[in-house]
Amino acid sequence: MAQPIRRPPARATDTFPDVPSDTRDDYPQRLEMPTRWADNDVYGHVNNVEYYAFFDTIINTWLIREGGLDILTGDVIGVCAESSCRYHASLAFPDVVEGGLRVGHLGRSSVRYEIGLFKAGMEHPAASGEFVHVFVDRERRRPAEMPPRLRDALQRLLVVRAE
Repeated sequence: MAQPIRRPPARATDTFPDVPSDTRDDYPQRLEMPTRWADNDVYGHVNNVEYYAFFDTIINTWLIREGGLDILTGDVIGVCAESSCRYHASLAFPDVVEGGLRVGHLGRSSVRYEIGLFKAGMEHPAASGEFVHVFVDRERRRPAEMPPRLRDALQRLLVVRAE
């Protein structure tokens, strides 16, 4: 009988390049979000689409609370131009997910967020992703400059990488 392949625990090394080296402390904003029973799929873990819902939740919570984004009547709204997610470990109900948020790039009308989703007790994210918002005029849907309060809130999350 064939023996199972044994692998050491996942960690950020050259052997496991897809395991991020980021930790919670690398994200200036964090938000706890409970999983729900309905988040699990038939395989017993949180379905991939739910990770994007966690991304939306942490981003829009920040934009509304700190940036003053008026999602119902504001002149400027954010539309998703691009998103991606890398899965490193499973999450499952009843886990509480701690989302970490930072800004990797801040333009005149666009922003690239970097998100880490952490399970309690995990040093590295169970998932990491990117999400690009382009802020547009609500009526014409053309790129629009971010309002000052929104830009200031995003500036506080901007992480500049050492070269």
